[in-house]
Amino acid sequence: MGVAIRDIIADYKTPVTWESLPGVAAIDANNALYQFLTIIRQPDGTPLMDQRGRVTSHLSGILFRMANFIEKGIKPVFVFDGKPAELKAATIDERRKLRDTAGERWKEALERGDEAEAYKQARSSTRVDKTIIETSKELLGLMGIPIVQAPGEGEAQASYMVMKGDARYVVSQDYDTLLFGAPTLVRNLTVSGKRKIRGRQITVSPERIVLADTLGGLQISREQLIEIGILVGTDFNPGVEGVGAKTGLKLVLKGEFASKLKEKVPDFDPAPVIDMFLHPPVTTDYALAAGHPDAEGIRKMLCDGYDFSEERVNKAMEGFSVKAGQKTLESWF
Repeated sequence: MGVAIRDIIADYKTPVTWESLPGVAAIDANNALYQFLTIIRQPDGTPLMDQRGRVTSHLSGILFRMANFIEKGIKPVFVFDGKPAELKAATIDERRKLRDTAGERWKEALERGDEAEAYKQARSSTRVDKTIIETSKELLGLMGIPIVQAPGEGEAQASYMVMKGDARYVVSQDYDTLLFGAPTLVRNLTVSGKRKIRGRQITVSPERIVLADTLGGLQISREQLIEIGILVGTDFNPGVEGVGAKTGLKLVLKGEFASKLKEKVPDFDPAPVIDMFLHPPVTTDYALAAGHPDAEGIRKMLCDGYDFSEERVNKAMEGFSVKAGQKTLESWF
């Protein structure tokens, strides 16, 4: 879900146009898949499915959003999570319980005909499982889009790739990437420009956050930003009760990070969490050269395998020009 530091980041978000975003984009794959599965649903919360009852929301999201990216000169690279850190075990367990509870509430809402509540609970029950990841990788491979398998956190690996200069920016909705040191984070890269929040639909536009500008504006170091994250709560620790981002910033600026932790959570050692953000497991073993899109393979997988409309699939493929004689995805790299 990410670290809740939006309140102190808001002033450093810069609206950007699609035309300003060409280049290699390191996409936090699990974050993107979660978005697709959460957003692409029927009014009662039911995800898109084929005739055999298999979920296809993520495949639709990948096809159409990546076609849009490539058409606009964005060169996508999907970075997948590896083995979760032991520090994250409690968070994973808590999220599993919340999803299970939401799944039960979804069924109850459907039974009583409460469509709005059903949609809300269905979104909260979203999970990215092994099948979702495997089928996503299959489609990305057919599209010729590079895949990077992180040894640990995907957003840490994506951030590292941007720090190295192999990618221009990270694409994610989560602010954790800033704690992992991503020089540039880009959010809200949706095809429709719409997002449903708390039951109402709002218009969203791409926005960029530059880490150096943010740290300079807040007059803090990256290490202090991590301290604020720890006070608020991260995927690796529950945070301090009653401390939000603005309060966390004040405490850190006054040099009271350690004393506040000692007062509120005396048995908690922040060092492993700080080290996770500063020195996460990453790999240099990746290739970002795109493959050649397999038009027939894409049609066979989606139309024959998952009941997609051939007309819609063909239209999406026009975005990344797989027709003979046209520019292919390879030429973008």
